[in-house]
Amino acid sequence: MKRKTLALLLACTMVASGFVGCGKEPAKEETKKEQKVDDQAKADEVAKLIDAIYVQERTDKTDEQCEAAKKAWDALTDTQKALVEGEFADPDYFGRDTGDASKDDPRNADEIGENEILVVSFGTSFNDSRAQDIGGIEKAIEEANPDWSVRRAFTAQIIINHVQARDGEKIDNMDQALERAVNNGVKNLVVQPTHLMHGAEYDELCDAISKVADKFESVTISEPLLGEVGKDGNEINKDKENVAKAITAEAVKTAGFESLDAAKEAGTAFVFMGHGTAHAAKVSYTQMASQMKALKYENVFVGTVEGEPEETACENIIEEVKKAGYKNVVLRPLMVVAGDHANNDMAGDDDDTWKTMFTKSGAFDKVDCQIAGLGGIADIQKIYVNHLKSALKHQGNFSAAGSTSSAMKEGTYSAKFDTDSSMFHVNEACDGRGDLTVTKDGMTIHISLVSKKIVKLFLGTAEDAEKDGAKVIEPTTDKVKYEDGTEEEVYGFDVPVKALDTEFDLAILGEKGTWYDHKVSVSDPQAK
Repeated sequence: MKRKTLALLLACTMVASGFVGCGKEPAKEETKKEQKVDDQAKADEVAKLIDAIYVQERTDKTDEQCEAAKKAWDALTDTQKALVEGEFADPDYFGRDTGDASKDDPRNADEIGENEILVVSFGTSFNDSRAQDIGGIEKAIEEANPDWSVRRAFTAQIIINHVQARDGEKIDNMDQALERAVNNGVKNLVVQPTHLMHGAEYDELCDAISKVADKFESVTISEPLLGEVGKDGNEINKDKENVAKAITAEAVKTAGFESLDAAKEAGTAFVFMGHGTAHAAKVSYTQMASQMKALKYENVFVGTVEGEPEETACENIIEEVKKAGYKNVVLRPLMVVAGDHANNDMAGDDDDTWKTMFTKSGAFDKVDCQIAGLGGIADIQKIYVNHLKSALKHQGNFSAAGSTSSAMKEGTYSAKFDTDSSMFHVNEACDGRGDLTVTKDGMTIHISLVSKKIVKLFLGTAEDAEKDGAKVIEPTTDKVKYEDGTEEEVYGFDVPVKALDTEFDLAILGEKGTWYDHKVSVSDPQAK
């Protein structure tokens, strides 16, 4: 009887223990789920903080936001950091190692003196590239101009915020750099952009400077790397030639070849990947391709990430290289810095990177990447130095591609007037130039045409010119004198000019009453 009672008690105890044991497992799973939810919530909060500083406008809260984002990131566990994902945020924002930021000089010190050279770059958050490429250009400029203070500004606030939040390095944006110059009593300001061309960033730079130009005795903006844009894809200049030679020589050397011809014999092609742009200056990429052909660099190609112009898209470049019969490809950025585009869009492992697309095409035996910016090449640095040397010669007479009237001294200048048509141009007696008048209210160029067949102009497109109330430009009657002494009456026009070296729409109306679209630009102002 006792044995049965004991057995029964043991059985009940085991059953009870079984129920208790089964109850523990769901509790553990529930705890894990709760932990995952908590991890994701904390990661999401950091993602929001990163997205909040991933903006192009600086505010009074920017410093505070940068500090808060970094503090929140540092408080995460490794598991939580891997979960950070937002509209722009990802674990690489704070977690990727791009080099030692302490090696970079933000060049934001005061005590500038009366003469300042402000080196303006788009910028990069990749520390090694910033120090080597942008810093390399700045140092070369400083060495060539020991009597001038060299300072830095970035135009990309997104990058400024990234560097500040992650590394604690503060870099001036354009407004801050110009304010610093004014507060330090700078009298003569020379601005050297590191941009490749007269694109959107360059235009914005000029606009920013025009707003404070009257606070300096003189302001000059130097040329970007590739110089003037030119009319079409076949127009090249000395700057593009020098850049083409410098970047090709560096790529060939890095690839281990004695010469470009040796690389060609080995079946190797070099592809330079630029950014691309929807701006009218995108023709610069086509011009660089034309420059390579002019130099007979048959195994050198030029493409763009954005695929603008269209022929520079990756798939088109792949076909071009494949058609030429090269089996080995070396990819290298046509960019001042080796930043996000070089490391990710060109050399990354995702399906849409250039390295992957070239490899997956199956047309090539080998695809290599050279992750290096243009700014680290000594011969490229020399081009910037020479541009600055030329700009300094004009110091005192404001000259800036893309400059507005508020940045130029009032007066009358002779200036080039370029068009996109051989049928619409300045009279040959005027040597392609017109009279540019600069006042506090704006700029106007008077041009004398070849005849009286163009009867009206309109600042804008032909479509807009035909609308009711369109404000057309009426002609004046000009008398021109040719080299042989003969004179002729032709029509002239006063054309408003918003910015120099920037293409704008100008429609023309002929005798038959039809409006036609044209692109024009005004450049090279010389005081009369």
